[in-house]
Amino acid sequence: MPSSSRWPAAWPRKPSLAEQPAISWRETALAQLGADAFDVLVVGGGITGAGIARDAALRGLTVALIEQDDFAAGTSSKSSRLIHGGVRYLEHGYLKLVFEASRERRALLRNASHLVRPLRFTWPVYRGARIPRWKVRAGLALYDMLALFRNVGRHSGLSRAGVLDAEPALKADDLLGGASYWDAATDDSALTLANVLDAREAGAVALNHATVERLTESDMRITGAIVTDGLTNHCVTVRARVVVNATGPWTDSIRRMEDPHSTPAVLGTKGVHISVPAHRVGNRAAVTMLSPVDGRVMFCLPAGEQTIVGTTDTATDAHPDQVRASRADVQYLLDSVNGFFPGAALGPRDVIAAWAGIRPLVSSGNSGDPASASREHEITTGPKGVVAISGGKLTTYREIAEQVTNLVARRVGKTAARCTTAERVLPGARRQPVFGLLFEPILEGQQWTLSDATNAVEHEMACTLTDILVRRTKVAFASRDHGIPQAARVAGAIARHMGWDAGECARQVEMYRAEAARLFDIDP
Repeated sequence: MPSSSRWPAAWPRKPSLAEQPAISWRETALAQLGADAFDVLVVGGGITGAGIARDAALRGLTVALIEQDDFAAGTSSKSSRLIHGGVRYLEHGYLKLVFEASRERRALLRNASHLVRPLRFTWPVYRGARIPRWKVRAGLALYDMLALFRNVGRHSGLSRAGVLDAEPALKADDLLGGASYWDAATDDSALTLANVLDAREAGAVALNHATVERLTESDMRITGAIVTDGLTNHCVTVRARVVVNATGPWTDSIRRMEDPHSTPAVLGTKGVHISVPAHRVGNRAAVTMLSPVDGRVMFCLPAGEQTIVGTTDTATDAHPDQVRASRADVQYLLDSVNGFFPGAALGPRDVIAAWAGIRPLVSSGNSGDPASASREHEITTGPKGVVAISGGKLTTYREIAEQVTNLVARRVGKTAARCTTAERVLPGARRQPVFGLLFEPILEGQQWTLSDATNAVEHEMACTLTDILVRRTKVAFASRDHGIPQAARVAGAIARHMGWDAGECARQVEMYRAEAARLFDIDP
């Protein structure tokens, strides 16, 4: 957790979790972390770290996974929620990345069909567009080719009438035609958690809300880390033959623990999304847009009763704990979607939620221009042996994990089993039958119930009210008040499972209120 000195006065301070009641599985995990010696300690419980822990455990390595907040709490829960080949990367010539991402998309559609679903996109082309109609068609033909023609469906050209038939709310003036193509959508937090749960099933010891205080070393080699449990303040020394730094935007912080003089490896760019009422926009499926503000490729995405618009791509030096959307970010997204859907006439008051994350792009070889910076990943080994990953994207996490596990297996001198994650089905939520009041929705008209909250505690490693409302469900994203009025009821429903009394329930509600402000308040 960050110290209070790192929080500007205008920011609601993220409360400490110390002195929370222990959860039995956490006690077991802490005991194992302190007693065992592991082949690999993975620091960072986002999609990359979760994928590495899963692959390594499935191949017979002994694995510890540590996350300072909750699993997927950083960039991995603030994505566009897409599993995609990266059609916009074609413009910058990243053909290898598109090929790899298309292959990984195909694997996830097969192995995680409960979490990844096909999604059809319409790409309208207007007179004077930065990317003309012929270039869109040529690019999408290449897109299908790089997917080896094994996407959900191939692209097709659309006439002006065809575009308006698919998306009648689009602006008709100056519309020349367009195209349709396929990608996929996911729940980014749930995909991350599924990897963590499968890693645990394969023998990994995983702990969220646990902070690496410092790395340990012997003979100029990193041998593990001192880890503090954020719920109890209990410290353990985790011993590992290899430490993997998979902390995304926090990568350079861990690198400085290994080498205080290390140069930055991550170029941070801010990506902002907003959600607005779907009926105001009127999109039927996903729409690819060239922003009328600056011509950047962006998306209008269906999300139940909401439409998600994103994303921005601007350089930032904000700390990952403190990045939020600004008024300028929100206005840019509103202007962009209004330019394509003029009937929406959206203003700032129509924004249900706005959130921001930091992309941890590779700094070396990038010009600093976020729009053209490569999304490819880089795996490096530090002077004292820490393996670090920078760059990468949600879609390609499995391949990154395979490469890192290959490296770790060589380092520890083990002949790892064949990687099976390209074929192995990811687990789904393990629901238990419940009756009565637990079927009540947390938010009226939304899918999440109190049963989902208890399931999150019993089977999905949720430790706080925030874990449940932000990542095990999407309640925080689904209303302008972020579910704060319902928070006490949810806390009461899980109190018995968590060992919380009335005072602790009230404290959890206040912690969630502060976290919602940290995540969703809009900066001037």
